[in-house]
Amino acid sequence: MSGLNRIALILLIIGGINWLLVGLFQFDLVATIFGGQNSILARIVYVIVGLCALYALKFLPMVGNDRRTTTTRH
Repeated sequence: MSGLNRIALILLIIGGINWLLVGLFQFDLVATIFGGQNSILARIVYVIVGLCALYALKFLPMVGNDRRTTTTRH
């Protein structure tokens, strides 16, 4: 897995956890850390996570294509 893929995955996990917190507790961790939803830093984080989600779309064709080929001996 390349470095860019790992970074995208990590940021998507962080974004998913943030949405989990918003959904369960109405607590936006990103907004809390960076000074509110409208602060420039929070908006940058939201944009970066969104861009990572768009980047991760490239992985969709891979889903289901990880079939192991086996050879049978007769």
